[in-house]
Amino acid sequence: MVAAARPGTAARSHVGQPRPGASGAQPPPGRGDPPLGRAQRSRAAGHGVRPLSQPSASRRAAQAVDALRHGWPIALAGGPVLLPAETAVAADAAAVQMLISAARAETLKLVNQREAAEPHAPVLVRGAEPFDLSAARALADPALDLATPLKGPFKAEPLDWIRGASAALELARIAGILPAFLVDPRHAGEAQPFAPDDLGALADPARLTVAARARLPVSASEECEIVAFRSADDLREHVALVFGQARSDRAPLVRLHSECLTGDVLGSLKCDCGPQLDAALHAAAGEARSGGWGVVLYLRQEGRGIGLINKLRAYRLQDQGFDTVDANQRLGLPDDARDFPVAARMLDLLGARSIRLMTNNPAKVAALEAAGVSVTERVPHQLPDNPHNARYLATKRDRSGHLLG
Repeated sequence: MVAAARPGTAARSHVGQPRPGASGAQPPPGRGDPPLGRAQRSRAAGHGVRPLSQPSASRRAAQAVDALRHGWPIALAGGPVLLPAETAVAADAAAVQMLISAARAETLKLVNQREAAEPHAPVLVRGAEPFDLSAARALADPALDLATPLKGPFKAEPLDWIRGASAALELARIAGILPAFLVDPRHAGEAQPFAPDDLGALADPARLTVAARARLPVSASEECEIVAFRSADDLREHVALVFGQARSDRAPLVRLHSECLTGDVLGSLKCDCGPQLDAALHAAAGEARSGGWGVVLYLRQEGRGIGLINKLRAYRLQDQGFDTVDANQRLGLPDDARDFPVAARMLDLLGARSIRLMTNNPAKVAALEAAGVSVTERVPHQLPDNPHNARYLATKRDRSGHLLG
């Protein structure tokens, strides 16, 4: 019989045995568990466990994009640490230098004529005082110029890591943020490594595959199939709407439509995107009814590749008198940053290697042909203008080379 414990004490059933969790104690093996040494040898042999290795270029690039969206710094290989001015979360971060685009530097009268001719080139800027986040954001966003006059003087400084700087500005565009960074800031936090060569891994259309397909009746036709595409390197999922059966003896009628939330969904009158999409769907459906086939690619490249938020910033600049091209460049962004090799890959996966293209843009024809698609005919795709988009369409014609009447 076990004696009862005295009041205030606990029964000591473990007397003479190591206490659970004590140094040197081993938990009892479970039934069928292998001895520890053999289990470790099995793991070392690679049974279900992969050794740690250096991440791939595409993984590093994706992690760098994610870091910028979260406001975390990136560490350039062979260069400085860069903290995104727009999204930075390190409230007490500050730096004596900033990296901005030549277009933004031109606004500050900091570039010469040669640099001004390359609006997306990187420029290193020093201020009279260190840039805190408030000053950095005012310098980064031209839409704030009227509300927040810039305090100089500023001066441009030599940039001996120009390749990494250019890659960083492009990475910011991919992340959908303003291309502006604090350089080697204090109190920035741990930085995500990034090498300029990593950027190319994000632009590999061969990694795009068909993810799903289904029947989708639409207003243009009840006989429509939607095909969704996915890439491991891109969070955006592009889709194709296919009307009719693929035929090798007849080139499909194709429209490349870039996502426009404001025009496609909200009925914005500032552009012609909504009417163009609707007309393209009906034209592709009509092609199928006449015995051919039609395809509308819906590319998730909002704002011609600069993203929704930057597009809205450009709208604000347009309200200040800038046209579409100048507004984008004032933000330090291209007036057209769309990825047409992705569209070429989608067409290839659909079996459309020779097409008739609905477009008013000769540059789109050239881009597809450069990506391996044969464009046998350019089919005009012009819709009536309205008082709100007349200037936008005129800019397309006069400055972007669109063939509009």
